[in-house]
Amino acid sequence: MAIIEVGRICVKTKGREAGQKCVILDIIDNNFVLVTGPKKVSGIKRRRTNLLHLEPTDKKIDISKGASDEEVEKKLQEAGLLDFVKEKVKIKIPVI
Repeated sequence: MAIIEVGRICVKTKGREAGQKCVILDIIDNNFVLVTGPKKVSGIKRRRTNLLHLEPTDKKIDISKGASDEEVEKKLQEAGLLDFVKEKVKIKIPVI
């Protein structure tokens, strides 16, 4: 199983969107991927994200590379994962 792949649902761990879930749309290079929520579903708009700021989940949807937000939302609905993506995750910050 490839951990970072198109269609993988991930949790953002850094930034103002920390704790929200997104879907990988494209792999840009070894450090960056293109993700979307879509914005109507989880609040994350389409953007480039560092891989170090993502935590992959075990869930995946079957989408084409660079799919539109409408296609992603439709596939999430078909897979029954719409509520899963809407849920926020509490991120624990380690104390040093």
